[in-house]
Amino acid sequence: MMPMAFDTTNHRYIKWAKFEGRLLMLGFGAIGQGVLPLLLRHLDLAPDRIAILSPGGRGHDLAVAQGVGLEDLTLTPENFATVLAARLGVGDFLLNLSVNVSSADLVQWCRARGVLYLDACISPWEGGWSDPDLAPVERSNLALRRGIQPLRHGAGSLPTAVIAHGVNPGLVSHFVKQALLNLAADRHQPVPAPASRGGWARLAQALGVRAIHIAERDTQTTPSRKQPGEFVNTWSVEGFIGEACQQPAELGWGSHERQLPLGAIAHGQGPQAAVMLPRPGAATRVRSWTPLAGPYQGFLVTHEESFSLAEFLTLSQGGEVVYRPTVHYAYYPCDDAVLSLHEMAGRNWEPLPRQRILAAEEIDAGMDELGVLLLGHARTAYWYGSRLTIDQARALCPYNNATTLQTTAGVLGGVVWAMRHPRAGLVDPDEMDFTEVLTVATPYLGEMVGVYSDWTPLQGRNRLFPEALDLDDPWQFTNVLV
Repeated sequence: MMPMAFDTTNHRYIKWAKFEGRLLMLGFGAIGQGVLPLLLRHLDLAPDRIAILSPGGRGHDLAVAQGVGLEDLTLTPENFATVLAARLGVGDFLLNLSVNVSSADLVQWCRARGVLYLDACISPWEGGWSDPDLAPVERSNLALRRGIQPLRHGAGSLPTAVIAHGVNPGLVSHFVKQALLNLAADRHQPVPAPASRGGWARLAQALGVRAIHIAERDTQTTPSRKQPGEFVNTWSVEGFIGEACQQPAELGWGSHERQLPLGAIAHGQGPQAAVMLPRPGAATRVRSWTPLAGPYQGFLVTHEESFSLAEFLTLSQGGEVVYRPTVHYAYYPCDDAVLSLHEMAGRNWEPLPRQRILAAEEIDAGMDELGVLLLGHARTAYWYGSRLTIDQARALCPYNNATTLQTTAGVLGGVVWAMRHPRAGLVDPDEMDFTEVLTVATPYLGEMVGVYSDWTPLQGRNRLFPEALDLDDPWQFTNVLV
């Protein structure tokens, strides 16, 4: 049965968690504005216990209308400790939905003071994505992830800090677990949900999963089309520019891969589960598939789940990796965002002078089809995920379009999990109970579907120029690159 957000018996929204402390939200852009009504609906937490810090005072009237205070304040490396100490203490919650604020510094501060924490991606301080004096590897997501990993020490007894939990990264890790169980059941070999990381990795190996695409196609449109010099998107423009244009393309690297893509760099430390391409994700195309869009060329945008999932599903014997799937994000954003990327590329990746995020009322049609595509198993391809239309998003929660609601649902699920498990230390989405999180988030995800396909990354490729294809394995990443 589909989880419910609304208690029909008592005619009220289900309160998933009771929280006695204060909650401070950093940033109040599209995701912050979209998640606030969900927090007020589903947490037993009075509005006057929530506060927001929003650079430039963005969204002030919207917050005040819901009984929540908002301050025009920007965190910096110099002031963040003082600002947070004046507003948070033991047992409180820091919800970081900002950009240009160091996740590592915030987690360390929260750990020392008994404050719970969640963010939707791992971020650096301002300039960390765009500093030309930093080599691409220093601006990479893997570098940011490695910078926060030392804080795992003592994780079982410290305040919970959930890292990178929106929809992707975030909910897609839970989608993968459900997809693996679905695959096993559909092969008439149903299994209980594994209780350990190794159990999930052995299940993926037994099923023959060789690649996992985070496959997303956003078809939302607006009558007010993109204009020259304007970057249009359905969620944070600054965040998208950072990951797609300023950071290098990155992916989790499978144990079956025989050769690196041209120019690729294998990260040589840690689990060695990652590969970096020294060019922007917005300049790197990959082939992927969703049920409604069919085959498409997406952008290889770097995301934390590409590494966390690859690491989580790694099996080793005698110090050697014997199984790991290739994992990457294949993103086709809304058409106006694609045009924005093309214009920005033509300007040598210089940001466009104007930005516009499409509010729900501006969008006249479309949906966000976002799921996980598991490839290489006996049934060839299996996509599992969320299909959420703009009309559904508007009906489900105010201040959200389809893209933001998928993300805010993931934030809500992560916040509830953290409040229920306050001493879990630093955790990735992959380490959380997927059923617990999806029970909270699924009511806001529209249609959750699983669809099989005979599509492979080589299907139809090089039809006119077959000599360009030098490998015969459809799961080799080299052949996935456009």
